Amino acid sequence: MNDYTEVRLGLDPCSEIHTDILAAMLADAGYESFVPDSTGLTAYIKKEDFDAAALDHIIREFPMETAISPSHTTVEGQDWNAEWEKNYFKPIVIDDLCAIHSSFHKDVPECTYDILIDPKMAFGTGHHATTTLILRRLLSMDLTGRKMVDMGTGTGILAILADMRGAAKVDAVEIDEFAYENAKENLRLNGAKHVALHHGDASTLANIRDIDIFLANINRNIITADLPAYADTLAPGASVILSGFYEEDIPVIMKVAETLGLSYADHTVLDRWASLHLKAAQA
Repeated sequence: MNDYTEVRLGLDPCSEIHTDILAAMLADAGYESFVPDSTGLTAYIKKEDFDAAALDHIIREFPMETAISPSHTTVEGQDWNAEWEKNYFKPIVIDDLCAIHSSFHKDVPECTYDILIDPKMAFGTGHHATTTLILRRLLSMDLTGRKMVDMGTGTGILAILADMRGAAKVDAVEIDEFAYENAKENLRLNGAKHVALHHGDASTLANIRDIDIFLANINRNIITADLPAYADTLAPGASVILSGFYEEDIPVIMKVAETLGLSYADHTVLDRWASLHLKAAQA
């Protein structure tokens, strides 16, 4: 089980914009999970990946005027699970259609889709705006018989909902070993029969083709680097649903997407985070 470094960054002044920008900068440096509050941000990175000098550089380069007070401590894997259960993961309901909760939650509202997630340290419980944005899209789309990819599946939550909503097959890909094992457990908990879980990066997509819907909730830099591999998997007229970046990042992604024959369809926004819908050309 992975040990993590918990980094606490007190901000004065502190606002949602401050914590969002700081989380984005930390995500680019390898931090995996973020818990903002009224006085700052708590972030988590694998213990072996923590770099105090890199953290100092992020603080120096922070583009807004605020005093940042850093501290850090080691969180053992088993201890993290207990802390997450007690403090961070609360039941969530998406548009009265989908309830997401863990095995220790009681009195969860009854919804059409009931997803059981024991998140451990993996990203994707539905609380972050990016996950919510894609969940809402999946709830509004006809997934019956569709072939899908969920790139960077994290807890497996998006793949699980797609399976529940009738997808013919979902190839779920996760590079992090611990998240991969967590996704495997969550797929089992939800009886997801049409999800194939892969441990790897974008090279895993080499033998996956004729995809109708491609999901990627990662970050801007990874998406722009791997978008050619995503495009190679697509069937004519396929949809690509991307998130993990801000609305102002859309032009950067579109610059790459257009060279691959992907066109803008629409985008949605929640708390400044964006979900971008691209369309592949028809045959």
